[in-house]
Amino acid sequence: MSPLSKPPAGSGVPAIVEASDTLAGIFAALGDPTRLKLVAVLCAGGAFSIAQLTASTDISRQGVTKHLQVLAEAGVVRDVKHGRERLWLLEPGQIEEARRTLEVIGREWDVALGKLKAFVESP
Repeated sequence: MSPLSKPPAGSGVPAIVEASDTLAGIFAALGDPTRLKLVAVLCAGGAFSIAQLTASTDISRQGVTKHLQVLAEAGVVRDVKHGRERLWLLEPGQIEEARRTLEVIGREWDVALGKLKAFVESP
């Protein structure tokens, strides 16, 4: 099956596994090690300033800001104004969507491996 084609009818592959610009954006944003580290820090809870987030990396404030903007465009984080600073928060809905998608893919992979095992072990 081509990555751009729909799964065959009755294949059991839910709609969330079909090609999705939103999911692709989330996974692309999380694919960078620095952005993944920023998300891990934000997962600890609370809102963090650029200065706080920069303290956990060896990247400049400008670099961290650019990474946060990529994450924000993917809907993974958002910022809120607090006085003169912007604080960054995790958007758990997008992370949950990615997690559910990976669970579906994992279940489908298990089914496919089970079918392969049965085929290989059949007389």
